[in-house]
Amino acid sequence: MIAQVLLVSAQVQSRSGTSVIEAVSFGAFSRVQSVTSSGVRGVRDVWSNYAELRGARDENQSLKKQLAELEVRLQEQRALAARTTKLTELLALKESSPLPTIAAEVIGGNPNATPGIREITIDKGTDDGVQPSMAVIGPKGLIGRVVGFPAAHAARVQLIIDRNAAAGALVERTRDGGLIVGTAGQPPLALEMVSQLADIKAGDLVVSSGIDGIYPKGYAIGWIETLEKGKDAGRGLYWTVSVRPAVDFNSLEEVLVVLVPPKPATIVDEEKPPAPAPGARK
Repeated sequence: MIAQVLLVSAQVQSRSGTSVIEAVSFGAFSRVQSVTSSGVRGVRDVWSNYAELRGARDENQSLKKQLAELEVRLQEQRALAARTTKLTELLALKESSPLPTIAAEVIGGNPNATPGIREITIDKGTDDGVQPSMAVIGPKGLIGRVVGFPAAHAARVQLIIDRNAAAGALVERTRDGGLIVGTAGQPPLALEMVSQLADIKAGDLVVSSGIDGIYPKGYAIGWIETLEKGKDAGRGLYWTVSVRPAVDFNSLEEVLVVLVPPKPATIVDEEKPPAPAPGARK
């Protein structure tokens, strides 16, 4: 019966002139093709979108990596520029200074490790001409002095902000002298032994006087921050002065060691009478 129906459908023609079986099969298969085509297009679109998203993700990862590399390079360039600036300032100081100096790099030490005790280590020692108590300076001013006996290629430097450090100083504007000492407070410097008759004020620059025989004269130490009349016993005649350092001791990287041995201290023994002049009577 199915075969007869198919034979009859193949022989009978529709109004359009095509056989009935051809018209039915075309309509049925056209729907199948439409559904299949829609499914294929959907799958193709999904795959295309997935491929594009995957490509965008890979491109995004690549761009992030490039951005990170550029940020690292930028930081390196900034560090190089800052180091170049510091080395340029150090070279300018070395060329302008009449004293023989040698550049040294800070290789150790933390100025804030122990409150009141401030030391650093540099990469120059006895093989470079460094001796005990030689002054250490920087582009901004006075830094400290070599302490202990240096090694062949290393030396310890006591910073002037150390609580055991001291140096001869004077106020640049008035030329009043005193003694700069390190303290454990903030600011970490104090100017002592300055008479209350001295006309000093906040903002005055304090420089090295050179009378200690260690530090060269005229190098900046810091600026007066506060001052008040001394109230303690024995200090009623002197100002109590705090000084803000000119040097940022937390960012020391390169310094200059002044290759001039310290002058020996002159000690006057008052207990012994002076020697008689030649030819004088005993």
